[in-house]
Amino acid sequence: MRFMVIVKANEESEAGHGPSAELLAEMGKFNEELVKAGVLLAGEGLTPSSQGARVVFSGSEDPKVVDGPFAETKELVGGFWILQCRDRDECVEWIKRMPNPDGQAGVVEIRRVAEASDFENMTPEVEELEGRLRAQSAGEA
Repeated sequence: MRFMVIVKANEESEAGHGPSAELLAEMGKFNEELVKAGVLLAGEGLTPSSQGARVVFSGSEDPKVVDGPFAETKELVGGFWILQCRDRDECVEWIKRMPNPDGQAGVVEIRRVAEASDFENMTPEVEELEGRLRAQSAGEA
């Protein structure tokens, strides 16, 4: 099973203050453990929402672009991992080991990535197309 691990933003990250050298080093070691265990599929930090945009869809009107920064820092994403784990419990155990040398309070959300079998209206044709597109984007086709 794949899981998206969502690291919530905080006032420091939204202010553009990057992680400390100590945190970068500890995260590097943690990511190395994830790679050695074969569970890390992807992982990135995000820039502050002041550098982002939202595209808002509202019925039949044209989409509207809203430039950042965005309010409610605690609702924003500061970074993420995609982990391949046997179940949610294994993913939780990995994330409980995540370094926090700066001792900051924060929230990390874990969500399972949906698979084709999770969608009751998935047709074999669409499932085949999705598989082909995944292979192409991964450079396998």
